[in-house]
Amino acid sequence: MKLEIEIISKEIIKPSSPTPDHLHHYKLSFLDQLSPPVYNPLILLYPTDGELKFNNLEKYNELKQSLSQILAYYYPLAGRIKDNRFVDCNDEGILYLQAQVSSKLSDAVDNTEPTEFKKLLPFELDQAQEFPLGIQFNIFKCGGICLGLCLSHKIADALSTLTFVKTWAAIARGEVDIACPEFVSATLFPPRNISGFNPATGITKNVATKRFVFRSTSIESLRARYATSTSLENQRPPSRIEALSVFIWSRFTAATEVESSPSKKYLMLHPVNLRRRMNPPLPEHSFGNYYRLAITIPSTDSSREENCDLVNKIRSSISKIDKEYVRKLQEGNEHLDFIKERADSFIRGEMATLNFTSLCRFPLYEADFGWSKPMWAGSPSLTFKNLVVFMDTACGDGIEALVHLKEEDMAKFKEDEELLQFVTC
Repeated sequence: MKLEIEIISKEIIKPSSPTPDHLHHYKLSFLDQLSPPVYNPLILLYPTDGELKFNNLEKYNELKQSLSQILAYYYPLAGRIKDNRFVDCNDEGILYLQAQVSSKLSDAVDNTEPTEFKKLLPFELDQAQEFPLGIQFNIFKCGGICLGLCLSHKIADALSTLTFVKTWAAIARGEVDIACPEFVSATLFPPRNISGFNPATGITKNVATKRFVFRSTSIESLRARYATSTSLENQRPPSRIEALSVFIWSRFTAATEVESSPSKKYLMLHPVNLRRRMNPPLPEHSFGNYYRLAITIPSTDSSREENCDLVNKIRSSISKIDKEYVRKLQEGNEHLDFIKERADSFIRGEMATLNFTSLCRFPLYEADFGWSKPMWAGSPSLTFKNLVVFMDTACGDGIEALVHLKEEDMAKFKEDEELLQFVTC
């Protein structure tokens, strides 16, 4: 269904206390510089309280107060991003919108396409320029609430975004034991001259998006299927994400017939959290972009045996992102030269990727602002093709896969008979 949205009010929310002068210049790290100029979006849906009914104006104002408080902790978010080099932490504030939605929350959850959820956000996802953060407080006809959040990928990865929301919710509930964010990324990964590399490579609006739900029984069946590989003998069985990555790759290759393009190199990409791979490891509330991509080169042979072995290849590529990898990343320009070459291959059409990112077991459902935890948390459609985003289902018994493909590829993929045996749409 189509969502009809009316913006009721616009405000700028500033931090509850001024940012000290010595913190006004927040440098972007090398990894921030490489990250695409898009927003990390988050959609949080909260149902109507059947007995009390939400006093939505009161909730709106309570959130405004707690938002002002959290910005004093996360002071770069109230500044302005400048030239892919630094944030001017000038306390100019963040955009805070209130909007009315003409439909009921239940109708939106059951019938809304992922692209429609973008209307619940304050910004276009590919317009991440100066504003690091924006919030849209959406009120449905039934009284239900949706918080739509956009946080710039130029300064934050998915874990930083979700940690910010979790901390904001804790402040809204009145908690006082708050884990302060650590802003040390530019010290660990000093900024560099990245001329010759365009962080916007790959951003597109011409993408079809569809949500597929894998129930726990389907996931366990796939894990058992790929556990038969001889390369996994005496090892743990495939994880949920490993099994789903291999299965979706197999159905993608079957639907798009990659075997017919032998001149093109195909890659599977999995982002890896670097915090645990640092020496010493960093806490989860370390703010910034602390991720790199593990690259797996699969065979275009889609046989059952080859797909079983692919689990081991994925593990091997992820294991290579270790402390030594991070040390080299901090020391030299080798990584920059590598991604420049990869971007050039992508632009020339010599390389195609299928990107997998997982938000499973991230604190998506811990955003309790005092009303209860969200009934659903997730993402709208994003601005990249050949992208799969995994998220836990609300009831915790499965995984949602938000799949982004070209229109012609999605038309084939969503009708794949083997895929449809394992999913609900």
